[in-house]
Amino acid sequence: MLNTIKSFNFKSWKFLLSVATVALWIYCYSANMDITNSVVASGMRFGMPLALASMVGIMCERSGVINIGIEGTMLLSGFTGFYVASYSKNIVIGLVIAILTGVLTSFVHAMMTIKWGMDQIIAGTIINILASGLTSFLYREGSTVPNTWPIFDIPVLSKIPLLGASLFSQLGPIQLFGMFLIPAIWVMMNKTRWGLRTRSVGENPGAADTAGINVIRMRMTNVMIGGAIGGLVGGFICLELVGSFSKDFTAGTGFTALALMIFGRWNPLGAFAAAILFGLAQALATQLQIFGVNNVPNQFITILPYVFTILVLAFSAGKVRPPAAAGKPYEKEQS
Repeated sequence: MLNTIKSFNFKSWKFLLSVATVALWIYCYSANMDITNSVVASGMRFGMPLALASMVGIMCERSGVINIGIEGTMLLSGFTGFYVASYSKNIVIGLVIAILTGVLTSFVHAMMTIKWGMDQIIAGTIINILASGLTSFLYREGSTVPNTWPIFDIPVLSKIPLLGASLFSQLGPIQLFGMFLIPAIWVMMNKTRWGLRTRSVGENPGAADTAGINVIRMRMTNVMIGGAIGGLVGGFICLELVGSFSKDFTAGTGFTALALMIFGRWNPLGAFAAAILFGLAQALATQLQIFGVNNVPNQFITILPYVFTILVLAFSAGKVRPPAAAGKPYEKEQS
């Protein structure tokens, strides 16, 4: 029996979880098509910010930099993007500023960790504390965004039975962009020279340097690309998903994204799948509240997505192996 349990590895759990998810989806779809489409569409909207935020962690850690400052990056980006959009009356300008804020924040983080050799956990904590304090101090009530983003249906795909109406309909432009960006990151990470170099500086920077790869520049570039994605997530939440800014609106999104990144084993597609599962759990909890489940305290329903994440990580993550050089500053003279 013990040997059987040990042989029941991550792939087995992943297969069973996939089968159970599809079976539950088909059952719910046959029972009530409209509610099922609504829950799945809500799950996609809830899961996309987490999926994109986990891409920030993947971009950084694959190149050897641990970034726990994702939360602060999104918070600062959402703040600047929202208020610039409010004052300029233009949500496109707001989104551009949000992305630029993410790049600037990640540049500061990269300088602290890569150039100055600061402890990467401490550097990320500084970013989070700075973002929370600064946005809380500068926060002003009463601002609104001038308009909302248009909603799209993806041609052909939105007409697919069972899947189309819930996955490919009523998408905002940032959510739509995310659905193409994540597979593109997987292709770039696994099928291009840039991806090979990124993985090499995250696994063995000394060997990569010997092969002629500029480790410092590669890490700086990847961290700043991750910052741009983090800025996009902050703008997505404030300008598309919610349409407003509130203090500490991220509410642990960055740390949840890091957990989903680990569950996905630093693979963009795996992290995306984990984020969508979390989003579906959150959408289901919201639907239970709409149904008015009176005999269960509301707090127990609210924590369902987090309990689900903990259980999935506990039973299926197994012995994960992060990039070997993650969290280790690189100094050329010591290679």
